[in-house]
Amino acid sequence: MGVINCSPESFYRGSYIPAGKVYDRALAMVAAGADMIDLGARSTAPGSSPITVAEEAARVDAALSELDGTGITLSVDTRHPEVLEVCLRHDVHAVNDISGLAEERYARAVADSGLPVFAMASCREPGDAAGLAATRDALEAVVKRCALLGIEEYVLDPAVGRWVPGRTSEDDWELCRNFTSFLEFGRPVLAAVSRKTFIGDLLGRQPEDRLAGTLAVTTMLVSAGAAVVRSHDVAETADLLRVHATMRQT
Repeated sequence: MGVINCSPESFYRGSYIPAGKVYDRALAMVAAGADMIDLGARSTAPGSSPITVAEEAARVDAALSELDGTGITLSVDTRHPEVLEVCLRHDVHAVNDISGLAEERYARAVADSGLPVFAMASCREPGDAAGLAATRDALEAVVKRCALLGIEEYVLDPAVGRWVPGRTSEDDWELCRNFTSFLEFGRPVLAAVSRKTFIGDLLGRQPEDRLAGTLAVTTMLVSAGAAVVRSHDVAETADLLRVHATMRQT
């Protein structure tokens, strides 16, 4: 899953793609090995500059317009029903919901879309479950929400990252070390660690210099059973996955 951010506020500036260049970047990612593009238009990093729902909708509308008819598999990263409504006018194939279907109005809109869902471990707000036990509880709640909404196709996201002030880097390392436990829910699990803060805290590096650390963590998570990898660096991640698969051949 290659990441395209249409938000200049994004924590990793290298992921920002302005209007008019989305088509070229998406094609390049697919050529480099991406099976899916995850497109978002609002930064969810703590402390990022807020934007209106209307601005997010306008950004995502412009970006998706560039990709209509290309046949590229797209997921859309939003948590606002008004933005999802705009997305559904285009060729989209999945929804990436960092709120884990906790917000009733949006959850219903997602369910009504009939699209597969990437659902993040969240109790009330995105990523508000700190630590392994709380994350497992949040994922269990996500599974129940999907059942109540009639959503059968979904991927679980353990929510690695500094989503709320109370979370620490050690919380994220704990989730990564215990990644196999998330397979117990019987659903595919997403590895979304690309260039995140916990890697930077360990190495003392800014987002631009966290690729090696990201690839190291990704290797471990794929070995632990991750079904999908969300990455800013498609070519390098595709190489990693190919080498990993070859090493596991018997």
